[in-house]
Amino acid sequence: MRILFLSTRHNGLSQRAQVELEDLGHHIDVAEVSDGAQMEAAVHRFQPDLILAPMLKSAIPAEIWQHHLCLIVHPGIPGDRGPSSLDWALLDAAPQWGVTVLAARDEMDGGPIWAHREFPMRDASKGAIYRRETTDAAMLAIRDALRRIAEGVRPLPAGYAVAPIGRERPLCRQEDRRIGWDAPLDELLRHIHSADSAPGLLLPLAGAKVRVYGAHPEAGLRGRPGELLAQRDGALCVACGDAALWISHLRRRQGLSADDPRYDIKLPAAQVLSDRLQGVAELPLSPESQSETATWQPIRYREHGYNGYLHFDMLNGAMSTLVLERLLAAYRYARGRPTRTLVLCGGGDFWSNGIDLTAIEAAADPAQESWRNIVAMNALVREIVLTDDKRTVSLIQGNAGAGGVILALAADHVLAREGVVLNPHYRGMGGLYGSEYWTYLLPRRVGAVVARQLTESLQPLGTARAQRIGLLDGLLDNGLSGESLIQHVETRLAAGNKLSAWRAALAGKARQRLRDEQAKPMEAYAEEELAEMRRNFFGPDPAYHLARRAFVRKQDALIEVAAARHG
Repeated sequence: MRILFLSTRHNGLSQRAQVELEDLGHHIDVAEVSDGAQMEAAVHRFQPDLILAPMLKSAIPAEIWQHHLCLIVHPGIPGDRGPSSLDWALLDAAPQWGVTVLAARDEMDGGPIWAHREFPMRDASKGAIYRRETTDAAMLAIRDALRRIAEGVRPLPAGYAVAPIGRERPLCRQEDRRIGWDAPLDELLRHIHSADSAPGLLLPLAGAKVRVYGAHPEAGLRGRPGELLAQRDGALCVACGDAALWISHLRRRQGLSADDPRYDIKLPAAQVLSDRLQGVAELPLSPESQSETATWQPIRYREHGYNGYLHFDMLNGAMSTLVLERLLAAYRYARGRPTRTLVLCGGGDFWSNGIDLTAIEAAADPAQESWRNIVAMNALVREIVLTDDKRTVSLIQGNAGAGGVILALAADHVLAREGVVLNPHYRGMGGLYGSEYWTYLLPRRVGAVVARQLTESLQPLGTARAQRIGLLDGLLDNGLSGESLIQHVETRLAAGNKLSAWRAALAGKARQRLRDEQAKPMEAYAEEELAEMRRNFFGPDPAYHLARRAFVRKQDALIEVAAARHG
């Protein structure tokens, strides 16, 4: 079937739908659109059998849906209508939510229902629930809808309802989320989660109005509501009504000039309020420390039997120079421990998306910070590749992109949760060449031809195809998480941790590394890549810098790059 995607943005859900439907044999064309005219042009060009809107903020014109079956993926239960479905579900502490696939009509979210799937809500941010539960349910509902269409089954009427019953809701605004630091922890968390990752909950902090993101409970500290209690690795601990919260990131306008590089972009909280932190103590926590109470520890190391597990959970998977320096130190600590296998776990939301474009944009010298960031990324990759005394395993639990995908390939074995979406390319960021030893690590897994296709096509890659082409060594059940995931990995790695098998694996690893080095020294790959990156960062073509600025500040990258190049 020829299926046209109409999307405001080709996000994680849309990309997941693309790769899974392509695996089913459908021919997919993706059109990022913002108005009816662009939609009509895309339909005229592609001539689809079916139109799917996985993430569309604008209404499909009647001229389209009257002549084509148009399926809208709505992140709410049947009967729910409006643009802030998950926001309200979180604010209302709904125990269960869902996804509905319905036909486009004049009335937004009011068409006949082709499929719906429900899921239990968990204590997490809106962005996290959208990326995991909502996306998983959407894929099941999309498949249900396509099957019913193929079987000639009629859709359910628009008024169809299940328990819980949805209803029409307005756009959720800041006044709907209004709350103070004196609120109880659970209530405050719920309000912050409802606006994370966008638009961010507006709250006063240290005398400035800021938007807060990345909230994590802290059970061991207390203070006056709104008081800054401590800072750690760029996050700030803030007292609330009955406990405290770590806030990892903020956005701020008040008190900053528009030409301040920190102005109105999401950055580590301590960086945003750096002018107001006098007397706020650092409260460091090493990765191997195991707190007895709830706290914030984005880089943490744990051991289970012969395995060491290094977790690194970064907002949006972005890895700044400082983050990478901390992670490299943690990796070296883990490498020195008496284990046989070291598992790199990333985070539950994202594995990694490579260098931190937002931190670079906020730097006094973005070109120089870009260089520092990629050099720090390369140092971590190099350390992993040259680990000769342990087996190394990458455990990809969340989506990964650019250098984050290559970081995973530095390990001996790469496992991924089913449903993860990978984007192993860089060039969409203003022609960025990329480093992280990708010219060594990617072709050695998939071959030169496929490596070129992956890096130049700029297309998302699903786990099924990634395993078929050799990018991944194995898939993990989508339902595994937390302790159940670790237990499954323990079982999976047990045979390789037996002494004879482990020694044989290390010996084979050493032989392969020697052959690779004799064919071409590893540092030669980095030198060639970094020569290209230097041109991206410091050369006369501003495409990378304009694309990065557009990405971070939500501007139109294509217009800016085109203007710069054709001046």
